[in-house]
Amino acid sequence: MALRASAFLPLAMLVFLNLVQLILYIPLLALAGQGALYVLAGHKRDSNFFYRLLQLLSKPFTLVVRKLTPKLVADAHVPVVTFFLVLIAYFVVTFERIDLCMRIGLEHCR
Repeated sequence: MALRASAFLPLAMLVFLNLVQLILYIPLLALAGQGALYVLAGHKRDSNFFYRLLQLLSKPFTLVVRKLTPKLVADAHVPVVTFFLVLIAYFVVTFERIDLCMRIGLEHCR
């Protein structure tokens, strides 16, 4: 029974890392799209439906970063900071997933 539990733990960790990677991927794409619309739509971006939708998707992460950053950081820069922090977290999770896949065998990671 102990052997089965030890074999289950890496697979559970793989599922957990996949979920975290997915959760990070959604705001990462939303912030990237928001940045693209920031450039393309200009000052009319606040009335753009898709820009507001992307803001809504990334808002939980942006609020956390706003709370963590000092007041010295302008509100306009918070989405950029959020993008890079989420990107770093995404890379960390991806590298951990690669490491886990190399340890447990690639046949489990498909």
